[in-house]
Parts: sequence; structure tokens; C-alpha cells
Amino acid sequence: MGAGRVITRCMAELLKCPLTLTPQPEGGHTVTSPVIPELVTEGDTVEEALENVQDALRAVIELYDDLGKHLPDSVRQDPRSA
Repeated sequence: MGAGRVITRCMAELLKCPLTLTPQPEGGHTVTSPVIPELVTEGDTVEEALENVQDALRAVIELYDDLGKHLPDSVRQDPRSA
């Protein structure tokens, strides 16, 4: 099991969240985030799994917007500190 972070700009906002990469017995890796439970993606390689995080995060943001839910404050970053 590994950990990482994703930093992305979404609609002019800088987001940073912890990630957990878990190798799967059948091959590939699953990526989740302890602070955004809805963020789940996978890939055949670590690189592919991490590339898929951007799309998964965009989907979660869209879901949260539709539900009127806010992302945790801990993932919002000051763009000047990046």
C-alpha cells in the first residue's frame, strides 16, 4: 500500500488531497482518498491509476456541486503557496 497526494487546479481553485494506492491481487492498483470517500479510481499501473485521479476528482466535484455539498476545507489550498 502506498500513499501520495494529488494537486490539481479545478475551476481556478487549487486542491490537494492525500491518496492511498492499493495493489490489487488480480493486478492493477486502486486509488482512494481518506478525506474524500467518493474518490475511487484504478489503473493497470501506478502511473495509470494516478492519471485517472484527475478525472475521478472532477467527477466528485461535479457530484458535490449537484448535491450542494462542499469539499473538505483541508483539500483547498492557497494558490500562492503552491
